[in-house]
Amino acid sequence: MTSEWILDLSDPRATLELTGGKAASLRRLAAAGLPVPGGFCVTTDGYRRFVTSNGLMDPIRRELATIDPATPPSLLEEASQRIRDRFLQAPIPEEVARSIVEAYCRLPETDAVVAVRSSATAEDLPEASFAGQQETYLNVRGEEAVLEAVRKCWGSLWTARAVSYRARQGISPDQVALAVVIQALVPADAAGILFTADPVTGERSQALINAAWGLGEAVVGGLVTPDTYVVEKATGRLISQQIADKTVMTVRVDGGTHEQPVPNERRRVAVLDEGAAAELAWLGERIGDLYGMPMDIEWARQDSRFFILQARPITALPEPELPAPTGWPMPNPRGMYMRGSIVDFMPDPLTPLFGSMVVPAVNTSILQLMARLAGKEMNAYANYLAVINGYPYISASYSARQWLSILSMMVMKMPYLLRSSSTLWKEEALPRYREVVAAWTVKPAANLSPTELLQGVNELLQAVTDHLTVLQVATLGVAPSSEGLLTALYNKLIKRQGDPEVATLLVGLDSTPIRAEKSLYDLADWSRQNPGLAAALKDTPTSGLKSHLAESTPPGGVDPQAWEEWHRRFRAHLDRYGYAIFNLDFSQPLPMDDPGPMIETLKLYLAGQGKNPYERQTVQSERRECVRQGLESRLKGPKAWAFRKLIRWVHTTLPMREDSIAEIGLAYPVIRRLLDELGRRFVESGFLADPGDLFWLEVEEVEQAAQLLEKGEAAALPSLHDKIRQRKALWKARKRVIPPLQLPGKKKILGINADAFMGVHSGDQEGKTIRGFGASTGQVTGVARVVTGPENFDTMHPGDVLVASITTPAWTPLFTMASAVVTDIGGPLSHGSIVAREYGIPAVLGTGVATQRIRSGSRVTVDGTQGTVTLHDAEPEKDLAEGQSQPSG
Repeated sequence: MTSEWILDLSDPRATLELTGGKAASLRRLAAAGLPVPGGFCVTTDGYRRFVTSNGLMDPIRRELATIDPATPPSLLEEASQRIRDRFLQAPIPEEVARSIVEAYCRLPETDAVVAVRSSATAEDLPEASFAGQQETYLNVRGEEAVLEAVRKCWGSLWTARAVSYRARQGISPDQVALAVVIQALVPADAAGILFTADPVTGERSQALINAAWGLGEAVVGGLVTPDTYVVEKATGRLISQQIADKTVMTVRVDGGTHEQPVPNERRRVAVLDEGAAAELAWLGERIGDLYGMPMDIEWARQDSRFFILQARPITALPEPELPAPTGWPMPNPRGMYMRGSIVDFMPDPLTPLFGSMVVPAVNTSILQLMARLAGKEMNAYANYLAVINGYPYISASYSARQWLSILSMMVMKMPYLLRSSSTLWKEEALPRYREVVAAWTVKPAANLSPTELLQGVNELLQAVTDHLTVLQVATLGVAPSSEGLLTALYNKLIKRQGDPEVATLLVGLDSTPIRAEKSLYDLADWSRQNPGLAAALKDTPTSGLKSHLAESTPPGGVDPQAWEEWHRRFRAHLDRYGYAIFNLDFSQPLPMDDPGPMIETLKLYLAGQGKNPYERQTVQSERRECVRQGLESRLKGPKAWAFRKLIRWVHTTLPMREDSIAEIGLAYPVIRRLLDELGRRFVESGFLADPGDLFWLEVEEVEQAAQLLEKGEAAALPSLHDKIRQRKALWKARKRVIPPLQLPGKKKILGINADAFMGVHSGDQEGKTIRGFGASTGQVTGVARVVTGPENFDTMHPGDVLVASITTPAWTPLFTMASAVVTDIGGPLSHGSIVAREYGIPAVLGTGVATQRIRSGSRVTVDGTQGTVTLHDAEPEKDLAEGQSQPSG
């Protein structure tokens, strides 16, 4: 039963694009042998032919040109009604009408009674349910009645609720079309909804059934309180039932349906017995297995036989909460594991794809680098990076012989590293990294096969880790060494009473985070030259400005040329600084993915609230040079020589360290683009429900799926929905714990006090005072703002105390607002301390527990000189950072 405008519901060409979500789902169900009423579909081509032949698209665009989520309902309803009136008055093209009538007449029953249902191209999707947005017409009989119902369905694409919903979802009028499903009507004696997981608790082992007498419209429309049954899916056992007083039922009447009272003798009678509920739950389990995810299913029953009318993914299903881990089993029970070095860039549990790719990549890179430095194989580094409870740890599980080999190599190579660190990074590691990134940047992702996409991710991630391992010895290692030596020399041999702290000698330097700040300040300064533009930037909400950026349209009243130039300059800023990472895990978005924090900083400058970074840097550098010259003038002999050497070295290594950290994410825009394309193809094949689910697969699973997809064997792809769900729940459980900084916990490592470089042990943090490293001097009392990541950057207000797990260069926009900084991870030589000193704000880092103990909205006193945070008794406001977000694409 096919034509240019018609497809049978069992036709394999019944895809989302051609027949809409409802029909594509019914085709899939029918192909799997499930009891779906027979029928056909009027394709989206038929809808588009109707719209084109009647010239409807231009009036639609005009009516909706000013519609957005904030449009008053009355105006929205008026625009919607004018569009639908045009649809109801427009004739169906003769060739389309003829095809519909011929298909209707071929149905098995003469003058068949049918259900006419809308099937949109943007409905029944895992990420957005459009349930109830378009119309359904039941008990339709006869050719003219069917044609009229089809026309009404097409018009229902433009109801006020459908238009409003699509506006909130960001779907433009040109993106949607409507197919229409025409099926034999099931003259149901009972109907309802089946959820293959409990939609309230998220429990996946149970099915929940709603059932009422008559057709299903009373249940779907919420006109009746249905019976509720909970069934254990594995056994079919009826766990519980609530038999409602069912007062209303939907029945067939001439030309449609009608709600009428349920006879008194049936109102409190169970619609389903235990056997029927078990049979329905079994059907639901088959459908859930077919789709690989929990489903929302409409069903009907006629003479004890069940029919499936519709199935769509359950949206916003809560995840069952797993208990947080309590033990920390070490891979080597006699080994030693530490959270430090590059692990500082991975404060959260690793997502499965990143973890399964980065651990072997880092271990390969470190083995190669150490072999190069030592001139021989260094097998001690074979398992350098380990994962415990999802958190990465640096392994120091070395034998006495391996320790001796490592220490002797470090002693021998340290002079070389101190001399060559700049060359090693700037002239070797960074150019190699840029070369790999450039090679993959020019390759359009859409033109690559699934295995080529994965190959690109592998090559880019290896380039990331090669660059990262060089940083450990060339910048991340050398910069703290230089600062530590200068600090020791200054405090022990040079500093006199009245002299400033050593931090005075470390500020006013230029680095990528500071240049990024100055770039935004310059953009704000340029914007002031156009008062209309500056006013719009200040007054338009950040969310609105992001929409204008995405759509390349200026805010109202702004000169288009001025906006275009501003957009170009802001885009250049994002291209240069927008790839700085928040987190090494590539599942996390980048600043360029959500420029909201940068826009907030820009608005701060436009409002005259932010400090001029040029003036701040000038004041700091002039004071630094004044102090340096004064010290050099009074020092003599070896002290003078050592001081001059060290100060030059520090002024080279500290900015280089910040520059190198900022470059870590250079490959990430390309990696995320390739993974997004691969995830999109997995969704198209039915393997995944959402492109972001790709991050929850192991690399071996992705490799297998890519190979099958490339061979055209998508049907052989296994369902991993349950695994993905379990991994997400496990990640959230692990996120609730604070990973120990050291396993096993020891006060000394190789005779050195561990607290000197590992931070405070979380178990020691009790009472109202939290201890950490005093990384930037001064004392501030203010409102704490716990920020878990870019997803809640917008909760930060000027003057707040920034409380975070860790900060990287991508966090720098928040420093412009912060009065102080407190972190779980880090120390006096980390990024957070360097930036806090540049901004002249107190910082206490490496507390281990700040994000757990401090609540957003509470008052705290941060003493960067003593390295303490005092918690006050003020009742915290609602904790905006309490809900932990999880990674997505």
